[in-house]
Amino acid sequence: MTIYVGNLSYRATEADLKAVFADYGEVKRVVLPTERETGRMRGFAFVEMLEDAQEDAAITELDGAEWMGRQVRVNRAKPRGDNGRDDSRRGSWSRKQDY
Repeated sequence: MTIYVGNLSYRATEADLKAVFADYGEVKRVVLPTERETGRMRGFAFVEMLEDAQEDAAITELDGAEWMGRQVRVNRAKPRGDNGRDDSRRGSWSRKQDY
């Protein structure tokens, strides 16, 4: 499982995230996506921990917590491409015109 951490301060670093999540277990990996053009952090991160139970504990404790002046969102990351839309209906709508 991968943890999504949203609404991060743009000052947060990989080391900062490792330190916070280390309270819940061993951190395997932290990814801080950046904008391609500017290199600026995008305000979210992904964290992977050694065990699912550690990730569950971190999510429970950290979701909604204030960190670096912001209330962070912490939850299970959705698989890439899963944005909550029903893609089976994409392009199947039509617009009725009343003239």
